[in-house]
Amino acid sequence: MLYLDPPAVPSRGRLWSHLISDLSYAELHAFAEALGVPRRGFDRDHYDVPAERVPMAVWLGARLVPSREIVLLLRAAGLRRPKPRAVPVPAAREAGISAGPRVPG
Repeated sequence: MLYLDPPAVPSRGRLWSHLISDLSYAELHAFAEALGVPRRGFDRDHYDVPAERVPMAVWLGARLVPSREIVLLLRAAGLRRPKPRAVPVPAAREAGISAGPRVPG
């Protein structure tokens, strides 16, 4: 099944929705292509969809759900790919990772 949330994320003068699949990324990519959303709209585990494409996505069979359900559905399907977290500087030093040049002080 495909899901999207109401357009609420402002960027580049538009509002955007998130389109996900609870089955597979293959289903998600195929649906996005049918919807006319370019592959560059894919972000780790979802497509960013402009507000003007939301009615067509619903017409094609995507289900409109509240934004808070998007992550819950992705996690339940095992398809969530969160953004990598930055390593805090003290933890990086303990692990022997260079955190950049040290400024004498």
